[in-house]
Parts: sequence; structure tokens; C-alpha cells
Amino acid sequence: MLGEGGALRPLDVAVIVLYCAAVIVAGLVFAGRQRDASDYFLGHRGLPWWALMLSVVATETSAVTVISVPGIAARGDLTFLQIGLGYLVGRIGVASLLLPGYFEGTQDTAYQRLERRFGRAARRTASGVFLLTRALADCVRVFATAIPLAIITHWSLAAGIVAIGAVTLIYTWVGGLRAVVWVDVLQLGVYLLGGIATLAVATRLAGGVASFDRAWDQGKLLAVDFRPSFHVLYTFWGGLVGGALLTAASHGTDHLIVQRLLAARGLKDAQRALIGSGAFILAQFALFLLVGTSLWLAGADHAGM
Repeated sequence: MLGEGGALRPLDVAVIVLYCAAVIVAGLVFAGRQRDASDYFLGHRGLPWWALMLSVVATETSAVTVISVPGIAARGDLTFLQIGLGYLVGRIGVASLLLPGYFEGTQDTAYQRLERRFGRAARRTASGVFLLTRALADCVRVFATAIPLAIITHWSLAAGIVAIGAVTLIYTWVGGLRAVVWVDVLQLGVYLLGGIATLAVATRLAGGVASFDRAWDQGKLLAVDFRPSFHVLYTFWGGLVGGALLTAASHGTDHLIVQRLLAARGLKDAQRALIGSGAFILAQFALFLLVGTSLWLAGADHAGM
């Protein structure tokens, strides 16, 4: 909770510091012994599929997701969920068509596969584009995460960015992919518990589960829209096709995701992790959208929204 002047109380500061320390320690503990570069970058190729599944979900979820998805439901309805269905379909396609190629022989990156199929120029081009776009995307994510951190701590944005980067750098640099995956699992659990707690509190403030009747009457619980229209923001057909194509590109060729799948114990485990992440993302979208709806209900009652 915030104290006078919006400052954090000492107990809150202690929780944040202890959490950051716990993240670093967990990363170092789970790192294990690394005999060579393959162990460092691929976690001994022995990580369980469920941990990789949760790591994939955590990797593609950022502060932008946690903030924006509830906002979509608060301003509109639940039709954004249809994109999650497309994500699931796309991952089934990637698991069936692309993943087997990554497990032919020994390949450490997504771009080694491109080199084998299309030559060195294709590998260099794709890896260069990945590095550029990943740097730009992560800049946005870190910046978005630093904003609430700066607000609650009264730090500058620059200090927030440095703090986030330092904590992440320590366990990533020392622990390699194995540390990254297990820290992903830890942090996924933390923010999902936060989402569930927010849903519970906002629903209580809105008057309980029965308050969702008002959301239904306002059309805010609409989740599927079959209209074949280019003028509707989220439709079933657009979500299915667009979501499938987007996830095929990101989860079929993006090294950030493929690296985790290559760390599986085999092809079957990688397929389970990828398809399972699609189902998990669908459930996660549903949670965050309901958080947005519950905040809308609570706001309508308590803030004149």
C-alpha cells in the first residue's frame, strides 16, 4: 500500500527487494552445471515440457499485455478472446509442420535450420532481423514495465529501467537458459495470482458475481462475433486467421520461442509445450479480459465511470 504522499511503506519496499533477490537466487540455484555452450543456451536439452510451456507463455506476456488486455474489455467486450483461438490453431500447425524439422539432427538455433534449407545468406538475414526487431520490442516492454515501478517507488524512469535490466541480466548471464525458464515459471505464477486477486477484489467491490448480469445486459460479455465484416475490430474469422498467421510467424521462426522448444527432451515434449502454451494463453486472455470487465463494473459503481 502507499503511504503519505503516495510513497511506498517500508514493508512494501522490503517485499519488492526480497522478490528481486529471490528471482536472482532462484535463477542461480536452478542453473545447474553447464559443461559447454549447448548446455548454457539450451538447458542441457532436458527441461520438462510443462516448464517450457509456462516459459513460452511468460515470454510472450509482458507488462503491455497485463495492462492492455483488461483495458480492451473495460472499453469494449470479450471478443479479443477470438485471437487466442487463432493462436492455438497456429501452434497446432507449427507443432505438426515446422517443429519436426528443428529436431532433425542437432540444431541449436532456429536459424541453423534456415541455413540448411536456404543457405547462409538466409540465416544471416533472418537472424539480423530478429536481433533488430527483438531489441525494439524489448525496449518497449522494459519501458512499459518501468513506468509503474517509477510511479510507486518515485524513481526516475531511467533508474527503473536500469533496475529491471540489472536483475534480469544477473540471472540470465550466470544461469543461462535453464535459469531463465525456471524464473519465467516463478514470475508467471506471481502475475497470474495477481490477476486472480484483482478479479476477486474488483468483483467484490462491484457487488459480487451477480454484478456480471449488468455486464451481460450491456453486451460486455460478448466473446464470439461471427459477422464477416472488415469494419468490426475483433471477429471470429479475423481472430482465427490473423491469430494463426501471427503465431505461426512468432512461434515457428522466432528464436526467442524456438530456443525454449529446442531445450525439450525430444520432439514430442516440444509439441506438448507449444500446443499447451496455446491453450494456456487462451485461458490467460480470458482471465485478463474478465479482470477488465470486473474493473469496469467496480468503476461504474465507485468512480462514476
